[in-house]
Amino acid sequence: MKLLLDSTSSLLFSLLLAQLPVFSYGSVLPHRRPSDLDKLSNQTRNLMKLTQELLKEHAFDSDVESHRFRSLPEMSNRSANDLSNLELKPTLSQLHADLKLYEHHFEWLNRVSKKHQHPAVPKLVEMIKEMKSLINLLHRQMQKIEAPKLTNPTPSLPPHLPYHFDVLQSSHELLQHFKLFCDWAYRAFLSLKPKASAVQ
Repeated sequence: MKLLLDSTSSLLFSLLLAQLPVFSYGSVLPHRRPSDLDKLSNQTRNLMKLTQELLKEHAFDSDVESHRFRSLPEMSNRSANDLSNLELKPTLSQLHADLKLYEHHFEWLNRVSKKHQHPAVPKLVEMIKEMKSLINLLHRQMQKIEAPKLTNPTPSLPPHLPYHFDVLQSSHELLQHFKLFCDWAYRAFLSLKPKASAVQ
């Protein structure tokens, strides 16, 4: 009986020893560092989530008068079918210029919302902060690959909105438009990832 126990113990010990290299190997596997395009796509996804949260709030549940902002980037000519044909430098340059335009509009919205003491102001401030972070990250990526920086003419926006309902409508339209942009930009960054890896 003692011999049987000793044999069983030796067998279990041998099996454990055999597993050690597997455990050791698994523990030292390096984590893949996210690429710059991964960071850009992740931050864009975070922005899209913030936008969706703002849209879900009851304060923005209103019918929106379309085309209040004709200075926003044109989205109707951007199709998911075109993503595979995107070129790296021109696309990053255009996305940067578009984001700067949205930044201008949302900073304006933040100012007029504060005057009406809008309850969504804190989340709007957080969204603008995330947007600025994405713009800076994108600009660094453009510098790495020597992509040109485009400049849009600064649109003229009214210094204030007279009624609270105007703030609601403006908010809703800007957020809806920006949600479409973020969705397309997220897909664009993912599509451009192999091209960015090839030039770095």
